[in-house]
Amino acid sequence: MAENNTGRIPTVIADDVHIVYRVSGGAGGKGSATAALSRILRGKKGQKQRGMREVHAVRGVSFTAYRGEAIGLIGTNGSGKSTLLRAIAGLLPTERGHVYTDGQPSLLGVNAAMMNDLTGERNVILGGLAMGMSREQIRERYQSIVDFSGINEKGDFITLPMRTYSSGMGARLRFSIAAAKDHDVLMIDEALATGDRKFQIRSEQRIRELRKQAGTVFLVSHSNKSIRDTCDRVLWLEHGKLLMDGPTDEVLKAYEKETGK
Repeated sequence: MAENNTGRIPTVIADDVHIVYRVSGGAGGKGSATAALSRILRGKKGQKQRGMREVHAVRGVSFTAYRGEAIGLIGTNGSGKSTLLRAIAGLLPTERGHVYTDGQPSLLGVNAAMMNDLTGERNVILGGLAMGMSREQIRERYQSIVDFSGINEKGDFITLPMRTYSSGMGARLRFSIAAAKDHDVLMIDEALATGDRKFQIRSEQRIRELRKQAGTVFLVSHSNKSIRDTCDRVLWLEHGKLLMDGPTDEVLKAYEKETGK
């Protein structure tokens, strides 16, 4: 993307984005997955399937993100924050509108898939390869990834299968792998809510470093403190609509006044 007339370089443009989920309205039952597939195959393209309902998760959201920004996404549960990130990452199609990105967006969520039967060590290697790092780069950064995660502070957990990890340990390792690489656009969904304060401070510092390296960071968090410490801009979503987009302190004050959070 070219520079705009302000001299800033846009990395993500959301233009009137609508995301609609179509889900079964029934309670399921015997053979429900097979039956659902049969109904889909029998149905005509463009027709709404009987027994299906639509959930309009994101409603006409528009914004432009720029290089060097850290942008927080706030809103009550079900407001569309995670759905919007998945659309930016190219994991969900838009019903209407468009998402334009400069470079490759990377989405890091606390539920990001890792292979539970493999050791943490193997997951570091596979995760690094999946993000486009070479084996040499992974070898060079391996120890710093482990040290950053802190999972070996109370034992040699990196050599144990991931299924033996707590949810917090797994989330810290996922963040550490993602943070080992510079990103054009890095989207973090609640990963900073899973560690102790020491890990959160390390994570916030790493996000600031990523911004300085000309990346853009999106952070979904229910911790207003993490948003304040990390982000210079906030998008506030409710019921899929963008209610406010502005400087962190201004948006958070309005949000806290409205919700009491």
